Amino acid sequence: MHQIIEVLKRAEYVVSMQCNTRPRSFDIAARQDDRLIFCKVLYNIDGLDKNSANEIKYLSDHLHGSAIVVGAKARNRFLEEGVVYMRHDIPSINVETLFTYLIENVPPLIAALPGGLYVSIEGYTLKNARIKKSLSLGALALSIGVSRRAISKYEEGEMMASIDVVLKLEEFLDAALAKSIDIFKSFDEHKSTHKKFKSNRPFYKEDILQLIHGFGYDVLATYQTPFKAVVSQQTSKKDPAILLIGISEYNITMIKRAHIMSSISDVTKTQSIFIIKGHSKYKSIENTVFIEIEEFNTIVNSEDLLSLVDKRLNKKN
Repeated sequence: MHQIIEVLKRAEYVVSMQCNTRPRSFDIAARQDDRLIFCKVLYNIDGLDKNSANEIKYLSDHLHGSAIVVGAKARNRFLEEGVVYMRHDIPSINVETLFTYLIENVPPLIAALPGGLYVSIEGYTLKNARIKKSLSLGALALSIGVSRRAISKYEEGEMMASIDVVLKLEEFLDAALAKSIDIFKSFDEHKSTHKKFKSNRPFYKEDILQLIHGFGYDVLATYQTPFKAVVSQQTSKKDPAILLIGISEYNITMIKRAHIMSSISDVTKTQSIFIIKGHSKYKSIENTVFIEIEEFNTIVNSEDLLSLVDKRLNKKN
């Protein structure tokens, strides 16, 4: 974890506090300009379960960020430097690959897929190099030891090639063909759908999210984060109002989560709000605004909610 945070900071990312609450879908959030990352840190990347993966993808899509997993091993083997592994459609790498990409600006080229290690080929470059040498698809295929159909698919960008095949092609054509991998995008575009409310939550949490939805907010419920939902409302053509909503009784654990939420909201450029069942000793902690449930029940629309938040923050300043 310390190595990953150090790499991100050296690459001039703003890094959130570590989410050390349980369960958690991501460990840290980090931002550099318009690039937002949600990072899950695991010693063995096979420990990423489907629910955690789905939630980190939902969050990434909802907040216009990217999800990555950084680990050391897969099954009984250490992750190789420069290789991107996939776990539940999330790019997974070791810290050395993260360093090489972010600090040395050298993206990885190799993907670990079922059956071995593969490389994407720049199809346009391959076709031009083949034509330049006056080679037909069949002639090039025969020289490399693959099928004519394979060469055609490489040129069309429809199929990855093994490392051996790429090396043979590059040597035979005297051209650089390997296509770099953007680790902040999965191989398959993931489209999220909003989670539905679940009835196994305490009733007051369920009612609060339903009320916020009634204010005109789009509500994404979360189950493995320090907050309970990400809610957004389009207030202008460019900038939606995005809120991180925590819901809890006032206690030490809630205070701890409020600090983490403030840190995450700073990185994600959102506003953090904790709705408290019962009495709160404070009106806010850092940038997290506290609203007691009785006060929340007097709010009738999104304007009232945002106005109350603004008042709390202005009084603090």
